[in-house]
Amino acid sequence: MKVLICEDEEIMLTAIEFRLQKAGFGVLRAKNGQETVEMIKLHDPGMIVLDMVMPNTDCQKLIEHIRVKMKNEAPIVLLAPIEKDDEEVLSAFEAGIQDFVIKPFKPTELILRIKRILQVRGIELIKERLT
Repeated sequence: MKVLICEDEEIMLTAIEFRLQKAGFGVLRAKNGQETVEMIKLHDPGMIVLDMVMPNTDCQKLIEHIRVKMKNEAPIVLLAPIEKDDEEVLSAFEAGIQDFVIKPFKPTELILRIKRILQVRGIELIKERLT
């Protein structure tokens, strides 16, 4: 499965990419909202890891665009700086994210959260097929 990482800090982007590849995931990269939208259109990733703070990008509007206009249902994990207000993270949940990780974080924590989301989604799909 391909995971789209939307992160403007090259060091963080490379660290996340390395850990995801080591865990067996394919990786797509974007550094801003416009690249994120383009990558989703071109590659339809199975998971999106989205930095909450990127230049020239309103994260809330980007999430809403992904969910509403693009009708994309890929799980989104938000990377939220520790100084961000709880209301902003809550708004991101309301817009459609599945989970968040507070920066700074260990990449292994992000991998565990991604695997948990995929496991829950797999269980939900099985339940749907049985009913």
